[in-house]
Amino acid sequence: MSYKEIYKQWCTDEYFDEKTRAELSALTDEKEIEDRFYRSLEFGTGGLRGIIGAGTNRMNIYTVRQATQGLANYIIAQGGQEKGVAIAYDSRLMSPEFSKEAALCLAANGIKAYRFESLRPTPELSFAVRELHCIAGIVITASHNPREYNGYKVYWEDGAQITPPHDKNILAEVAKVTDLHQCKTMKVSEAREAKLYINIGEKIDDAYMKELKKQSIHPEVIREMAKDFSIVYTPLNGSGNKPVRRVLKELGFEKVYVVREQEAPDGNFPTLPYPNPEDPNAYTLALELAKEVNADIILATDPDADRLGVYCKDTKTGEYVSFTGNMSGMLIAEYILRERTLEHTMPPHAALVETIVTTDMAKVIAKEYGVNLIEVLTGFKYIGEQIRLFEENQSYHYVFGLEESYGCLAGTYARDKDACVAVMLLCEVAAFYKSQGKTLWDAMLLMYEKYGYFKEGLHTITLKGMDGAKQISDMMEKARKNPPVSLAGLRVEALRDYTKDERKDLKTKEVTPTGLPNSNVLYFELENNSWCCIRPSGTEPKIKFYFGVKGTSLEDSEEKLEALKEALIEFMGK
Repeated sequence: MSYKEIYKQWCTDEYFDEKTRAELSALTDEKEIEDRFYRSLEFGTGGLRGIIGAGTNRMNIYTVRQATQGLANYIIAQGGQEKGVAIAYDSRLMSPEFSKEAALCLAANGIKAYRFESLRPTPELSFAVRELHCIAGIVITASHNPREYNGYKVYWEDGAQITPPHDKNILAEVAKVTDLHQCKTMKVSEAREAKLYINIGEKIDDAYMKELKKQSIHPEVIREMAKDFSIVYTPLNGSGNKPVRRVLKELGFEKVYVVREQEAPDGNFPTLPYPNPEDPNAYTLALELAKEVNADIILATDPDADRLGVYCKDTKTGEYVSFTGNMSGMLIAEYILRERTLEHTMPPHAALVETIVTTDMAKVIAKEYGVNLIEVLTGFKYIGEQIRLFEENQSYHYVFGLEESYGCLAGTYARDKDACVAVMLLCEVAAFYKSQGKTLWDAMLLMYEKYGYFKEGLHTITLKGMDGAKQISDMMEKARKNPPVSLAGLRVEALRDYTKDERKDLKTKEVTPTGLPNSNVLYFELENNSWCCIRPSGTEPKIKFYFGVKGTSLEDSEEKLEALKEALIEFMGK
């Protein structure tokens, strides 16, 4: 059917509730109708993400039900219905409704649904899947996207987001649900009576909190500095407020100040349209509070509390300095590797895991402490997958994992990035350095001096709709067919094309496998420890350009990074 025919069906079919039909019937903009119905909201390798509203290309109870029916069909085919599915949601608009809809669809298919009765962080869902021995998990969240978005992420029984072969197989099952009338549902009362709809909460909270606190290396330093170390925290109206404050309190931190306007869960995000800890605009209120209380550190978590943003006071200037995800991740990583080595608690065959677009400083730090460095594709699910593989083949012991987009995980209690443990550890790291008369910024400068002035950047282009998707495809194809010989005066030494699983050395012409799964990613290895990478976003209508350099000073690395960024944008624009 054409998009117009599907639109008319949604307007008239009584399967759709009156509110949905009224919303659609009121539309007059043909472009808006086309955008809502020109395709079905794509169930990617991680799940759904889209604008909330009526239509096949929107997040609503019907697209959630459709995705859940496909997942249910796959679970039944795997014989996993008795294990059940854990479900969590964050503070976004319609999150409670979507989570309930998913639970009722699973129940109607004879699959137990374990649903948190109120919002929880995404990493706690990852923990709950394994704690409850579930076959799968669902989180209703759009992470750090603007307020009009929501999403649906699927986890498998190892607690990580779905990876091959489950991702492709579930995607195929969802694609088979072509008629929404195929989707099953039932009443909450009936599902409860059948013991297929089960609330979960405090017991999982307590067990999760216990695992978080196990990651602390020097609790005695926290106790020593508790009265002298000041923290400003904002959950950005998301799910981090209770767990973050609880773990900091139970560890002994006494001076924790929360941004009042961003404390309560609110999917409208009234003080900021883009609840992203990577965005400097998210810190306006936190910086004001920090100056009032003379805070040592400012922390911000995104709505589902899996990403952490950081500012730290530079005592020399009195100003607060922002940290990238690479910087905060390296501070935690070095602290863990150094202190565990000194404490003789480093496991044998220890491994540090990072994505291919994360800082190359990780390689130098891993080498310094004799730790194995494993690289994976972009997306924390691939880091979570490595934990499972390490356990299955007994090859390595996972110690820490990180990605450039403000996400990391210490320990193996969860299999996704966890801002709650990141907050806890970074506060411990900062307190540790303060006990030595240093700030986090001082510590970062020492790391640059020791390991090299590594600097990374990201440039994103948003291209919405049908035309935008084609433009992104054309840009990737152009870069693949006609790769650059040099960028910003830096020679391209090798090209990795992950769709072909090949790395081509441009000097020797030797072609070797990348060793990583198929993915629409191009990576250019440049001379002088520089690199850049191009990939379409898996969750948003964007194409992303990543780049990194190594300089001789902060100023030198900044200049080199800016030159590489401009050269890459110019090349991709041709």
